[in-house]
Amino acid sequence: MKAVIMAGGAGTRLRPLTSNQPKPMVPLANRPLMEHIVLLCKQHGFEDLVVTVQFLASLVRQYFGNGEDFGVQLTYATEESPLGTAGSVKNAESALGEPFLVVSGDALTDIDLERVAAFHTEKKALVTVVLSRQPNPLEYGIVIADRTGRIERFLEKPGWGQVFSDTVNTGIYVLDPEIFSHIPEDQPFDFSRDLFPILMEKGAPMFGYVADGYWTDVGTIDAYMQAHHDVLDGKVKIEIPGFEIADRVWVGDGAIIDPDARIEGPALLGEHAKVEAGAHLREYTVLGNNAVVKEGAFLQRSVVHDNAYVGPGANLRGTLIGRNADVRRNARLEEGVVVGDEGFVGVDAVLQPNVKVYPFKTVEAGAVIARSIVWESRGARTLFGAQGVGGLINVDITPDLAVRLAMAYATTLKRGSTVVTSRDASRAARTIKRAFIAGLNGAGVHVHDLEVAPVPVTRYHLRSARATGGVTVATAPGDPQSIELRFLGPDGTEIDESVQRSIERVYYREDYRRAFPDEIGELRFPPRALEFYQAGLVSTLDLARIHTARVKTVVDCAFGATAIVLPGILGRLGSDVLTVNSYLDETRPTLSDEQTKAHVDQLTALVKASRARLGIFMDPLGERVSLVDETGDAIPQDEALLLLTYLSCRANPGGTVVVPISATSAVELVANEFDSPVLRTKLSAGSLMAATSESGAIFGGTEDGAYIFGAFSPAFDALNTFCRVLEFLADGTDGLASLRSKLPSAHVLHRTVRTPWEKKGSVMRHVATTARGDRTQDTEGLKVFHGEDWALVVPDPEDPITHVWAEGRSLDASERWAARYIGLIEQAIE
Repeated sequence: MKAVIMAGGAGTRLRPLTSNQPKPMVPLANRPLMEHIVLLCKQHGFEDLVVTVQFLASLVRQYFGNGEDFGVQLTYATEESPLGTAGSVKNAESALGEPFLVVSGDALTDIDLERVAAFHTEKKALVTVVLSRQPNPLEYGIVIADRTGRIERFLEKPGWGQVFSDTVNTGIYVLDPEIFSHIPEDQPFDFSRDLFPILMEKGAPMFGYVADGYWTDVGTIDAYMQAHHDVLDGKVKIEIPGFEIADRVWVGDGAIIDPDARIEGPALLGEHAKVEAGAHLREYTVLGNNAVVKEGAFLQRSVVHDNAYVGPGANLRGTLIGRNADVRRNARLEEGVVVGDEGFVGVDAVLQPNVKVYPFKTVEAGAVIARSIVWESRGARTLFGAQGVGGLINVDITPDLAVRLAMAYATTLKRGSTVVTSRDASRAARTIKRAFIAGLNGAGVHVHDLEVAPVPVTRYHLRSARATGGVTVATAPGDPQSIELRFLGPDGTEIDESVQRSIERVYYREDYRRAFPDEIGELRFPPRALEFYQAGLVSTLDLARIHTARVKTVVDCAFGATAIVLPGILGRLGSDVLTVNSYLDETRPTLSDEQTKAHVDQLTALVKASRARLGIFMDPLGERVSLVDETGDAIPQDEALLLLTYLSCRANPGGTVVVPISATSAVELVANEFDSPVLRTKLSAGSLMAATSESGAIFGGTEDGAYIFGAFSPAFDALNTFCRVLEFLADGTDGLASLRSKLPSAHVLHRTVRTPWEKKGSVMRHVATTARGDRTQDTEGLKVFHGEDWALVVPDPEDPITHVWAEGRSLDASERWAARYIGLIEQAIE
């Protein structure tokens, strides 16, 4: 008799184990499930096997081939699309001319198949269904038969009120080829749901054989883990690969176990597995072939697949680790955790119970993961990045995450607090913001929703409404596939790291505050938020001077929310302004670097054509600008910082200027001319804004076009920058181009690096005389060597520190920059 092994199942309930392999290929006791079935068939005399395949069929074919290595003959019947259990067997009809056995390739059993076939022949049955007694039959199809074995009734997956028998359908059948006449071709058709009811209605001879052996459907992660326990406990009679070195402890060929490692049975170690000193493997631990367990690691009731790595001090309890997965030092994986194939769990990471990490995903070092990582690109150690919480839309940042994040944020606030929300014009931001608002209200926090608004308007309304905090949701700059949620404090600036940590603690612990029905937060839509912002900004300007000067300007709003605020400001300024791209476009919520350059190029052309005195490009968020002078020349951002520093200090001599530590040292040269002190801060936007606010600075800025003018708001604001530049130009004396000619070069560097030379002093003395174009001067005891694009300042010939300045750039990658300029110097020396 031939046997048909059904091996086309995708095994969706076993994911992530089956995300990249078919269910019959999932290893159980270090062998694919289907291999156990093949060996069982051979044991009972079924050596001519037909395998039905569909999902990732090539993996089954590659492993089993023609069956020669297993002592059987295998042929394959491939389904182009899922056909159901009966449909898949129908697809192999041409190879089945006599009564045949059907068995699932993804179950675990030791049932005597030979006796099943004999029963079928004895009863002269059209269909024989193998039955198994199960203590909990709810997940299976129940079958009841009379005293002769003839089947009287089927019931698929009943409730407890419908249970009338504990004998369930195992999915093992003996069938007569006559059944094919009742199965349609090339369409999904199932044995239990479709074929058997038809045959019952026709009175066909259908019998049930109650088997005595072991059988289980390995359909879920829990069933999969329990199947390993049953194998190691000897409840199922299958061949365990390995040599039994102690009571129920099997070790495969080539395995290496340090004498100082502890192994408590039952346990199975695969071929060439390695267990180092101090490792402790407790009951029901299974290691795959070539798996490695490092010193001090602890495993209990855990299954580790082939080639996986468990680092020193890692702790695994009731967990499942996929092929080639990597669990690093001191990681802790709690009960029910599953890490898919090629997954990575970083040092000190914690995966809380029942978390599933899908294949090829990464959990960062130190991260605490409470939710499964399915679509997300990684499990991060912290929620907050440089720009709040961000990631790929509907992958890293989902509505579900937004609700939970909002509830965590709300939990850190007092009940009844008010939070201001806004978004950009994109649909993605609208979806995430709505979910976020629901989370805030659900935790008892009121919301003022500005809907679509620039970030500066959100900051202004937050301060004027005396709200507790704010959140703005927008597409990540330059990446239309990603989205960011930026959190603002009561003063409208970014929240500091301590507040971020408070939110993260609540989020990871899932210790959210719940509001009772009468405590649910309100949702309001402030009707005049834009008007109040416009009035507040205009009130700080010298309108008469601006109106008199009528500076002709070209403004590009880049399809951002500034387009809905700008008209109300222009009407009060009285300037001649040409606006372009001044409408919302939900399909272009952000611009790439190339698109931004194209917009600036268009702006320069318009400035030249219109003979305007100023061109200004505002980014879609309304925070950053790019300037174009009256000659149509785009002003580089580092030079624009010096220009605005000059204009601010000229208008307010002695006022403080705030810049990040990375800004060019020429800022001090410009500010010193007006006796204005310069305060340097950390690189983060929040640090710059906080320092500007606390110091009462007249101006703050960065080298990427973000500027603060403290007279109105201690925050980046493109509209405010536009108005201030108009005010500066209103005196009519100089245009931006002529002002630029008065500025020092921005190309002054200030980063300290160590030179690799042993004899620095003598080398330094020779640089000036041996390098072409060099000159040497002494300044207050300092030896200064100049080149075309580098300079050395040597306080002492024997000092191990050499200051390297070059081209005015921030040496973020100091090693690469140092290597470049030291290379130039070495060439000069040679």
